[in-house]
Amino acid sequence: MAINTRLFKNGAYLHSSTTLFVFFASWGIWWSFFAVWLDKGLGLSGGQIGTVYSVNSLTTIAVLLFYGTMQDRLVLKRHLVILSSAVMACLAPFALFVYEPLLSNESTFFFGVLAGAVYLPFGYTAAVGLLEAFSERMSRTYGFAYGQARGWGSLGYGVAALFTGFIFTIDPAINFFLGSALGILCLLVQIFWKTDHVPLAPGHTAHPHAPNLREMASVLKLKGVWVVIGFVIFSWTFYNLYDNQMFPNFYAGLFENEDVGIHTYGILNSVQVFAEAGCMMLVPILMRRVGVRNILLLGVSVMCLRILGSAVFTDPIVISCVKMLHAIEVPLFVLGIFRYLTLHFPAALSATLYMVGFEIAAQLGNTLFATPFGYIRDAIGFQPTFLVIAAVVAGAGVWAFFALKKDDQDVQGDPFLRDSQRSGVTGVLKTVPQ
Repeated sequence: MAINTRLFKNGAYLHSSTTLFVFFASWGIWWSFFAVWLDKGLGLSGGQIGTVYSVNSLTTIAVLLFYGTMQDRLVLKRHLVILSSAVMACLAPFALFVYEPLLSNESTFFFGVLAGAVYLPFGYTAAVGLLEAFSERMSRTYGFAYGQARGWGSLGYGVAALFTGFIFTIDPAINFFLGSALGILCLLVQIFWKTDHVPLAPGHTAHPHAPNLREMASVLKLKGVWVVIGFVIFSWTFYNLYDNQMFPNFYAGLFENEDVGIHTYGILNSVQVFAEAGCMMLVPILMRRVGVRNILLLGVSVMCLRILGSAVFTDPIVISCVKMLHAIEVPLFVLGIFRYLTLHFPAALSATLYMVGFEIAAQLGNTLFATPFGYIRDAIGFQPTFLVIAAVVAGAGVWAFFALKKDDQDVQGDPFLRDSQRSGVTGVLKTVPQ
């Protein structure tokens, strides 16, 4: 069983799981069809959609830097989590009365792009990194596996995705209003749900060292961080170009009736995310058997296989099966990156490292490549573009095989032991006189 029943007695685990569930439900109810809304709803071209994603990513980098450095100083204080939840609660007024009118008018398009680039990072595209880093720190402080909390986030996204396709074809405004309602719920959870009296995990203090700005800035001097950044840019970034910016419209276009395609995609997305939630809870178990580095290499292999499948096949059933690989890839890559960073770098800087090494690296890649690949998609079509993306991701995987550190190499953070090593350590301890 992936979740031990004692976890449900851990107030910090319950708070973290609820926060991630509600946040990802608020995001999934509209984000899973954001590219479709921009294309079919507002009539934007591939190049314009690429511009929206590119500029959003540029400002997301700045907000991620702010969120990461500030949260490491705040440790487990919720000021920023409350801020992001309040912004989420304003989704519907912003999307319907500011964003849509500006984007849909050619003369105000770039003002709309800028408005979204200010709003979306604080509520969603950078907030996801904040909440994941906050939850991961809570997991180490209060003694539960981060993946078992993050799995509830995937479950929340899946519940939202189950209905979002049907609601979207009725009126996309409903999706945005539901996103706002869930944002309000997330805000209430942060304000009123306290975890002050939850027992700490062994070895953790109630007032851990909060790194200063010089320590945070020092992460950019570490060669290993730049290795992670390069790996993320040429793997996760290109995967997201494919999955977020292109795949929803590609999939809907496989059906003669686009509404049927949108409905089917919503159901498929939901099933995939439910499976992802289960994998989130199982990957920590697999990681203890095969190691952190191998989990990352497996993740990038699955990533490449999925993109290549979309480039080769056009049958909706086959593509639906290919889509399900996402449920395996995301837990492998996200949990692997988190553990790699806390293994090879100082754990006190986990939020900054995650923001810089993963979230900011991914957004930097989106800033550089979203618009050019939007125009490439316009010029040569979806599937040839997928082939190019698959080739880039495959190259990143080969490079990572040689560049990523082994689990017992240069350990500066929390050590990682496989199950076989744990049993060996336990055996040694049993022979030591008490």
